[in-house]
Amino acid sequence: MKKSIAALILVMVLVAFSGCVDSLIGKPQVVPTTATLAPTPLPTTENPSSTVPVADMALQLPDLPPDYILRDRSVMIRPEVSELTRDLGWRQGYFVSFYRLNAEKDDLTRIRQSISLFALENMKKVFDIEKEDLDSQAVSPVMLDEMPFPPIGSRSVAYRQTDPTDSLHVTTYTVIFTKKNIFETVTMSGTTTDYELLKDVVQKAAAKIQ
Repeated sequence: MKKSIAALILVMVLVAFSGCVDSLIGKPQVVPTTATLAPTPLPTTENPSSTVPVADMALQLPDLPPDYILRDRSVMIRPEVSELTRDLGWRQGYFVSFYRLNAEKDDLTRIRQSISLFALENMKKVFDIEKEDLDSQAVSPVMLDEMPFPPIGSRSVAYRQTDPTDSLHVTTYTVIFTKKNIFETVTMSGTTTDYELLKDVVQKAAAKIQ
């Protein structure tokens, strides 16, 4: 019995002594790790509207094969835009065209890009109306066929237009697409056309919209 009491007293003395030591020298501090010090990353939000001037979205000669030359490049003015387009919130636009010519073979190809900036909330309506307008051009003998095409921007569609009665056998490809608050039309037309080149050109055009 006496031994048990002595052991209990010894334990109590050791506990009290430990508390005194902690109060004198302090408890060890926890050093914050790099992960603790690193700031919490803030979520980034992409601007839904383009921040690039429309002229800077235009294709340039280096975007095309070396045998193409610049034919025309200009801002759009309001008289060139339909009243319906203006009602949809059209604000400004730009166009550029290039062509390649082989006079010996009567071979001509043209590439044209038009860029329009609209009110962001109207982009789907703009696309739907432009697509309906293209569909309405399929009047006999003109044949208009929707083509498989890599997805571009928010929404896109591509067509090939031919006329069996045309002695020059001109083919026209038309691609329309929207990205952010920009609507674009890219056409390739001529006696010689290149579907793969068209895909490359359209992808370059879409990449310029930032």
